Amino acid sequence: MSIEVGEKAPIFTLPADGGETISLEDYKGKKVVVYFYPKDSTPGCTTEAKDFSSLITEFEAADTIVLGMSKDSVRRHDNFIAKQDLKVRLVSDESGKTIEDYGVWVQKKLYGREYMGIERATFLIDEKGIVRQVWHKVKVKGHAEAVLAAAQAL
Repeated sequence: MSIEVGEKAPIFTLPADGGETISLEDYKGKKVVVYFYPKDSTPGCTTEAKDFSSLITEFEAADTIVLGMSKDSVRRHDNFIAKQDLKVRLVSDESGKTIEDYGVWVQKKLYGREYMGIERATFLIDEKGIVRQVWHKVKVKGHAEAVLAAAQAL
């Protein structure tokens, strides 16, 4: 079951790049974009992370934090950030609890094979912790720009 617009965003406290721990509650009073993606260093995920990174100054100007989340380890996140020169924070949910809380651990199909995986999805959360916009089954091209426009309009 996915989180819907108008609902309170599930709170999480998880390890992030650089060995820090990040909690959604750390950002009360700011807008937060949480984008979920399948795996570090894959083509679509790399493009998405680079697109968000290229707009980080505009997100900051809109008082918006951008957090990417996958099941990858902090070490993989650190390597991904260094290799791609990313400007976004990456959060590690190795247990998958937060991914499930947001409803983005879903059944997927590839070449007729069914398996469970992370749906590429993005949540825009307002300063009070309420979900204001949700994008499911994200197509990477133009997505970061659409999220930025929504954050600026909030």
